[in-house]
Amino acid sequence: MIHCRLIIVAVILFSASPSRSEVYELPPKGFDVVGAVSTVTARYEDTLVDIARRHGLGYQDIVRANPDVNIWLPGEGTEVILPTRFVLPPGPREGLVLNLAEYRMYYYLPSRDGAPAYVYSYPISIGRMDWETPIGETKIVAMAENPAWYPPQSVRDEHAADGDPLPRIVPPGPANPLGSRAMRLALPGYLIHSTNRPAGVGMRVSHGCIRMFPEDIEFLFQHVRVNTVVRIINAPVKIGWDGESLVAEVHPVLESPQPLVDASLQQIEKLDADVELPEVSEPSKEPLTQVTEQFIAVTAERPGQLDWQLVETLVERSDGIPEAVGVSIKNAATSAAFE
Repeated sequence: MIHCRLIIVAVILFSASPSRSEVYELPPKGFDVVGAVSTVTARYEDTLVDIARRHGLGYQDIVRANPDVNIWLPGEGTEVILPTRFVLPPGPREGLVLNLAEYRMYYYLPSRDGAPAYVYSYPISIGRMDWETPIGETKIVAMAENPAWYPPQSVRDEHAADGDPLPRIVPPGPANPLGSRAMRLALPGYLIHSTNRPAGVGMRVSHGCIRMFPEDIEFLFQHVRVNTVVRIINAPVKIGWDGESLVAEVHPVLESPQPLVDASLQQIEKLDADVELPEVSEPSKEPLTQVTEQFIAVTAERPGQLDWQLVETLVERSDGIPEAVGVSIKNAATSAAFE
């Protein structure tokens, strides 16, 4: 069985960056799982949010993996689970892939001069229920350091109603919610950016943009370029191969992500431009339906079978920690599931 491992060479190569993202050598075709679940002992002064940030995790990652641990006072000596094992998202392994249901980004660093290719994994914040992040394929069209923020009128109205009025332009600085880096997408009003409130990374708190820890986006900013493909998906269920095992990773269903709308570069004049988007959504599928679809896709070229009792247990738990739920089979005529 092939296990993808944390690549020490890559860490050394990029040690100048303070980013604590997980980095792995990209597994070969037919293998889809990277990383390993581990534990760490909490210190007296720790919160789960502190521990998460130190280990490349976000709020939902750490909370779901540790449901019985107090978020703000885990307690000295408490063993905290680090859910740093991932089934790679379905679809092409290129550019940036953002899985909204997982609150996580994957950056596929292309191979250069025959060297191995790597995948980096980062926690992200996504749009609130009333300011949803859309799904679909887009690309980076501009990148800015220390950007000014032009809050849309709808956001200014919301802040004014809360007694916290915003100016038309928020200059760079500690009060700017875009932080020190922003990457504009080919879609009006949507950015991948830093934040001046890092405790919210890994939550559904933004006005539709993607937020990252400052150290993570500063590292990413050095390596991505304009025209990098960005694929935004909503996949609460991921299934992949780890040697002879079928491994599933299940997250809670994220309701009502919007499909992307077309946009031209002429429409994108400012960061976070004030653009009204159509209210289009599509219903989320039941988790077991998504399991079936993912299973069919991942076994299209390599037959396997699922243990549905294990699957149902994992779906009920929905904590984002991958587990083996099936095996490969030699006879393609064999049933795809067993009791």
